[in-house]
Amino acid sequence: MEDSYDVVVVGGGAAGLGGALALSRARRSVLVIDAGAPRNAPAGHIHNYLGREGTPPGELLAIGREEVAGYGGEIVTGTVTSADKIGDGQFRVTLADGATVRARRLLVTTGLVDVLPDIPGVAERWGRDVLHCPYCHGWEVRDQPVGVLAGSPLAVHQALMWRQWTENVTLFLNDADEPTGEEYEQLAARGIAVIDGGVAGLEVQDDRLTGVRLRTGQVFSLTAVVVPPVFRARADFLTSLGLDTTEMEMAGHVIGTAVASDATGATAVPGVWVAGNVADPKAQVIVAAGAGLSAAAAINADLVMDDTRLAVAGALSR
Repeated sequence: MEDSYDVVVVGGGAAGLGGALALSRARRSVLVIDAGAPRNAPAGHIHNYLGREGTPPGELLAIGREEVAGYGGEIVTGTVTSADKIGDGQFRVTLADGATVRARRLLVTTGLVDVLPDIPGVAERWGRDVLHCPYCHGWEVRDQPVGVLAGSPLAVHQALMWRQWTENVTLFLNDADEPTGEEYEQLAARGIAVIDGGVAGLEVQDDRLTGVRLRTGQVFSLTAVVVPPVFRARADFLTSLGLDTTEMEMAGHVIGTAVASDATGATAVPGVWVAGNVADPKAQVIVAAGAGLSAAAAINADLVMDDTRLAVAGALSR
C-alpha cells in the first residue's frame, strides 16, 4: 500500500519548509521530499532575512526541519523523478529509488540550477568570491576591487549596480559586444573601467580569489568576480503532468526559465503549486519562504473546499 498525504512538498529549501510548516500547523498530513542539494549551499551566510541575518544556510534548514517535524510533518531524503495524476484529483509521486507516494495536492519548491560561464575556476568559487547578486554579497565586498565579467546584454547594468557597494568596479568585456556610446558614457561617469579581451581564468592563492587572467597573460587584481548565470528551473519531472518551463526575461533579455503560476503559486495543472526559485529566479531566501507560506494557504483553502465537497456527498448518500 502506498502512503498517502494531503500534500507532498517536493524540495526542502526555504520555500518548501515554509509551506510545509504552515500546512502542518493547519493539521494537514505533509511529506517533504528533499534531494539535499540546496542552491545556496556554497554561500557562508544568508542575508536580508529579517531576524536571521548572517545565518549559515544549513543552520536555517536544520531549524526549519525541526519546526516542521514538531507539528507532525514528515521529511525524507530523495529525488522525485515523475508525478502523475491517478484519478479523483490525486497524484502519484515516484522517487529515483522506485518508491511511490500519493498526494491530494503538490507543492513544488525544487529551486533552480545556476548555469555558469565556462571559465576555469568559476564553478569552484561560486557563491564564495564568484558572485552575481549585490544584495546577497555586496556588503561583504564593499570598497574592494570587483570585476564584472560580461556574458549577457545586462553586463553594463550589473556593473552600474555593483558600483553602489564599491568605487572600484571593472567591466571585462570577455569577447562580448561592446557597450553602446551611451553606456560608455554612463560607465565613465561612474568611474568604471572597461577592459577588452577574453578572460582565460581566475587567479587564486591560499584558497582566495586574487584576480582574473586574460588570454594575453595580463592579470588584474580583484577580490571578487561577478558573473551572469542562467537560471534554469529544476522542473523536469513536471513534464509528466504536462507542465513545461517558460522563459523569464529582465529588461527584454532572457535570464532563465521558471514554471509559470499565479500570485498564489497555482500552476496551469489543478492541484499543483510552485514556490521559490522554481517559479521566481530572482527570489531571495526570505521571499522564497514567504512564497511557500502563500502557496500553503492557497492549498489549504483548496483542500477545505474539497473536504466540504466530500462531506456533502457523504451526507447525501446516507
